[in-house]
Amino acid sequence: MAQGTRRSLRVNRTSPDSPGSAPPLTIAAVTAVLRDLLANGLIRYSNVTRLDDVQVSVLPPDRITLGSEEPNQLNLFLYRIAPHSSLTRNKFDDAAASGARRSSAVDLHYLLTAYGAQDFHSEILLGCAMHLLNQVPQLTSERVKEILEAPAARGARASASPVRAALGSSDVSSSFDRLRVIQHFLPFDDMSKLWSTLQTRYRPSVTYEVSAVPLSLEG
Repeated sequence: MAQGTRRSLRVNRTSPDSPGSAPPLTIAAVTAVLRDLLANGLIRYSNVTRLDDVQVSVLPPDRITLGSEEPNQLNLFLYRIAPHSSLTRNKFDDAAASGARRSSAVDLHYLLTAYGAQDFHSEILLGCAMHLLNQVPQLTSERVKEILEAPAARGARASASPVRAALGSSDVSSSFDRLRVIQHFLPFDDMSKLWSTLQTRYRPSVTYEVSAVPLSLEG
């Protein structure tokens, strides 16, 4: 019986209920796209920054190496997932009326931080990252597909992992229309509270919101 179930899952890869279908990979796909945008952009800027070896990670900040061994590194941390209220409400109302599968959308909130042990390195990296993301006010499904299917960017940690390969071969981009990438400037008190919650040493950071990321829910 167990073997038959596994065979069924392999055959029905395109089913909305399949573990290999888009919805379970949606949040990870958005993070991967942002990471690769940053990593590829830093390669283009390397002649200007003179920083050749830069990692772009998506780790909790308490896992970043600090101190004298601190690397040149950008870290993009998903610290909050919030409902996209207007789209969620409208789609729930439509689904309730039609009896269809419910859909929802969320806003993803990222903390972008730069690290570096040498003078000016973190400032340079943070400036580059802000410039790169501010040039991408929207992400279309075509752009998401292009980035996910391309080889993972040099400088992106675990770039050759099976998970990254799964994202590249999935149809997750088909669920996107236009994702908005919005820079936020948190008040210093709010930023201090965030870093206190993370229980690690503060580094200058900026926050971004990606809105509205579609998800499918069971009806």
